[in-house]
Amino acid sequence: MAEEPAAGAGGPPTEEELRDALDRVTVSDVLLNALSATTSLAYRRVSPEARDLPQARLAIDALLALEPVLRENGVDESFVRDLEQARTNLQLAYAKAVGEESGADGEEAGSASQGSR
Repeated sequence: MAEEPAAGAGGPPTEEELRDALDRVTVSDVLLNALSATTSLAYRRVSPEARDLPQARLAIDALLALEPVLRENGVDESFVRDLEQARTNLQLAYAKAVGEESGADGEEAGSASQGSR
């Protein structure tokens, strides 16, 4: 007779183990992880290699909207401050990227008008 492997011995988790894990996770944990990932993605979206300024703006708006919600619901203040600092830095990077885009558009327009003379 073959013995069944003990739970957690390298096999997939049982339904009960999954329920127990879900019971330990809080909504604030999920929000903090999601906002951290959102911040990382937004930094990528302001980079010249993967620029997508509307997506970066969406991330900034989401961070702004959820910071007070986290604070009002008892999330550790140090986590909220870290997110605020990351959002502030992201806003600065976003403003720089917008300026670069505007400068590039202005240079293209200037080149086009000079070429038509």
